[in-house]
Amino acid sequence: MNQNHVALVTGANRGIGYSIAKHLIAAGINVIGTYHINEAEAQAAERALSTDKAKLHMLQLDISDHTTFSTFLVQVRKFLEKEFTGSVLKYIVQNAGNIIHTRFDAATPEQLDNQYNIHFKGPYLLTVGLLPLICDGGRILNITSAATRFYLPDHGPYSAMKGATEVISLYMAKELGERRITVNAVAPGAIASGFGGGLVRDNAEVNKNLAEITPLGRVGQPDDIGAAVAALLSDNMHWVNGQRIEVTGGQSL
Repeated sequence: MNQNHVALVTGANRGIGYSIAKHLIAAGINVIGTYHINEAEAQAAERALSTDKAKLHMLQLDISDHTTFSTFLVQVRKFLEKEFTGSVLKYIVQNAGNIIHTRFDAATPEQLDNQYNIHFKGPYLLTVGLLPLICDGGRILNITSAATRFYLPDHGPYSAMKGATEVISLYMAKELGERRITVNAVAPGAIASGFGGGLVRDNAEVNKNLAEITPLGRVGQPDDIGAAVAALLSDNMHWVNGQRIEVTGGQSL
C-alpha cells in the first residue's frame, strides 16, 4: 500500500467501519470516512485514528438518500484536490448500514424501503457516482453479511438486501474489469459491536449462543473484520476478484 493512496469508507465513525479505517491508516492509507448524524463521534474518530503516517477525514452522508449524493461527490472531489493534491480514490469500502429486526411477514413497506435504500440502492448509486473518482486498478469492497448463507431469526429483509449486494458485486467485477478495478464482497458473521442496538455485544445469552455455533469459540470483534479488509486491499491480493468472502470464524458451518 502506498501513502499517496486514498480510501473512502462509509460508516467509519464506529464499529466495523471504524476498525477498517484504523487498519488502513496503520498501513499508510489516508481515509475519507462518512458518518450519518453523530458529528461529535466523527470528530472523535478523526482525533483517535489520525497519525503522522495517514489521516482520517470525516464527511457527513446519508446513504439512504441518493438525492444528496451529487453534493457529497462534489465535496469528495474538492477534498481530494485540496488535501491530497489532486489524488484519486484507490479504494471504496461500502460499509454503512443498519438492521431492522423483523419476520419477513411482519415487515412494513416502510421498513423494506429503509433496508433497500440503505443496503442496496444507496451503496449502488454512490459507487456509480464515485467511479470517475476511483483510479484504474482500484479496489471496491462491499460489506454484506454471513446471514445470506444461513438463517438468523428476524434477519429476512436485511439479509435479502445484502444478498442483492452480493449479486451486483459479481456484475460490477465483470463490468469494471476493463478498468482493472476489482470488486469483492466481505460477509462478516456475528460481531460484538453497537450494530443492531449492540445485541451481540451486550446480551450475554445471545453472545454465548453464537459463540457455541462458531468453531473458534467466540463471536467476532470489529478488528477481525478491519484486519481482513485491509489484507484484502493489500497489493498481494490483487488477483482476488468477484468473490464473496466470509469472515466469521466458521460460524454455522
